Amino acid sequence: MSPSPTAADFLFPPGRNRLGAETSPYLLQHKDNPVHWWAWGPEALAAARHADRPILLSVGYSACHWCHVMAHESFEDPAVAEVMNRLYVNIKVDREERPDLDAIYQKALALMGEHGGWPLTMFITPDGKPFWGGTYFPPRPAYGRPSFTDVLTQLDRAWRDMRDEITRQTAALTAAIAKRPDEYIERGLTPGLLNDIANQILPHLDNERGGLQGAPKFPMPFAFEFLWRQGWRDSSPALRDAVMLTLEAICQGGIYDHVGGGFARYSTDARWLAPHFEKMLYDNAQLIDLLTLVWRKTRAPLFAARVAETVTWLLREMVADNGAFAAALDADSDGEEGAFYVWTEGEIDALLGADAPAFKAAYDVRHNGNWEDYTILNRSGTPFGTVDEDHMTECREVLLEAREARVRPGRDHKALTDWNGLTIAALAHAGMVFDKPDWIGAAQRAFAAVCDTMVWKDADGRARLGHAWCGGRLQQTAMVDDYANMANAALVLYGVTGDGKYLARAEQWVNVAGELYWDENDGGYFFTACDGEDLIVRTKTANDAATPSGNGAMVAVLAKLFYLTGDENYRERAEAAMAPLAVEAVKSFPHGATLLSGADLLEQAVQVVIAGHRDSPEARAMLRAAHRAADPHVIVALLETTDELPRHHPAHGKERINGRATAYICRGPVCDAPVTDVAALEIALAS
Repeated sequence: MSPSPTAADFLFPPGRNRLGAETSPYLLQHKDNPVHWWAWGPEALAAARHADRPILLSVGYSACHWCHVMAHESFEDPAVAEVMNRLYVNIKVDREERPDLDAIYQKALALMGEHGGWPLTMFITPDGKPFWGGTYFPPRPAYGRPSFTDVLTQLDRAWRDMRDEITRQTAALTAAIAKRPDEYIERGLTPGLLNDIANQILPHLDNERGGLQGAPKFPMPFAFEFLWRQGWRDSSPALRDAVMLTLEAICQGGIYDHVGGGFARYSTDARWLAPHFEKMLYDNAQLIDLLTLVWRKTRAPLFAARVAETVTWLLREMVADNGAFAAALDADSDGEEGAFYVWTEGEIDALLGADAPAFKAAYDVRHNGNWEDYTILNRSGTPFGTVDEDHMTECREVLLEAREARVRPGRDHKALTDWNGLTIAALAHAGMVFDKPDWIGAAQRAFAAVCDTMVWKDADGRARLGHAWCGGRLQQTAMVDDYANMANAALVLYGVTGDGKYLARAEQWVNVAGELYWDENDGGYFFTACDGEDLIVRTKTANDAATPSGNGAMVAVLAKLFYLTGDENYRERAEAAMAPLAVEAVKSFPHGATLLSGADLLEQAVQVVIAGHRDSPEARAMLRAAHRAADPHVIVALLETTDELPRHHPAHGKERINGRATAYICRGPVCDAPVTDVAALEIALAS
């Protein structure tokens, strides 16, 4: 006779996959697995406690190639699923929706001495504490890794037979994750120290191909932006040359989609040839921004072309249902990695006809291919401008039209607030520098979409950002990165439009971040809000990961607000944010570069205050000239009257000369003589 069901049996019904009600494209990819997946939440943790089972936590994202591989090999296999279902409570997490969870368990994996990445496979107790983990596990022993089923059975045995040891291990790991740095840099991040840090990386750079030495190669725009900033002042050209070499290699390599525009996440080799083909919004936003910044000094046609092509791709393929930008395009299509992007010589010949020989010579098209019998188009051996670029553009348009008939990669259509902040800022910056009002308009529309669909009010009446919007549902759990990147987007839009509503938004979001994320004991911003979910720790870091760190981004925001408003509170808050995190940023360099760039901006900013009407052609011309200045430290404000500034601001009370739009260049507490001519402003900013 079967036992009578208990209340817990109704609360935790066995034998089903619970992901079908989710909106995350990644979770929905797994809704038909025979694994009895839960989404992260109190019900899943309670089910583990009720069953006294460990949790198998699987973290990934929709565009991740190796996540797909492990899913096909293991999670779709009924025999593997049977072991998982019998021994564990299985939880699937979209790391893009829940970067707070990913940050905790990636740090735990690092403390275990393992390399991080995705898929993240973590074994945790019912109260969320990690005790063992890894990334990808094959179905059979391979690559020096045990089979996934062996891992499952061995850890189940440890859970049953070594519970006391697991308890000690989880306590030690949790304490290590929560440990806060107790070192400080006595004199702070001075310009001299920042320059020394930048130059220390020179021996680790690839002087032939750009980027860091070895493979795989990641673009790391935040690190190369810091090197560019330091190279601006350094009399040695080594830093500037390293940035130029890296950007040229990325723009010409196979990591760039020469047919459709946009950059893949990283190159699997040391030549920037063979990418993992997923395209992430955050990479493309940062590369647009860095290419624009470097173009301001170099005027390199290659960089202008890649910015324009990538923006075209963004606006063509990446606008989300809510009007903001979608997260990613998958690496795979029709079950094959890169199938959408690669070509055979026969396809090129058939499509281009008489134009094929010139195109094949320019784009490395070979009879037997350059990657797994296919060709990844690249220009690594053909410098930009050495062929008829207009002709090549016409050829690529033919290929783009033909490629549309292929099975497209899946699109992760959720909108993420922090990634949209990066993208909005990059679009507005590039739109002003390259005189593309439609790009600025696109940035404004995306900004409005975030404000309209991804902002909510809490019980205290605060307008708060959500983190992810998908399928009409807003995830209200937000990270400090969301506030930092959207505040920066608002400040960039303020700089290019002169519209005070953007400045007000930035200040509002910085205030909310201060109320809910600030560490009152040690300084700096926690990753999660004080009233957020009660996770095993509240992390706080200066480390840049796939995206720039929230603390680093917030330091730059506070620096800009200090110069734009003259409010000393912003400078003090920036310094207080850096104090407990500076050692971590230096030790983890180049993965602390965003905070170091923020420190550089705080000390070295050059402010251009333009007194003039927002709609005045002469004021707009001066505004554009200021934004196109080569100096990466320029901060620009367009005001109807400088009386809007506080009395202690160096530009307060400065007047228009003879009623004309007038620019004042201010360094520290002193402003130069007024400038009323665009050419004179350009000369002054170049000196």
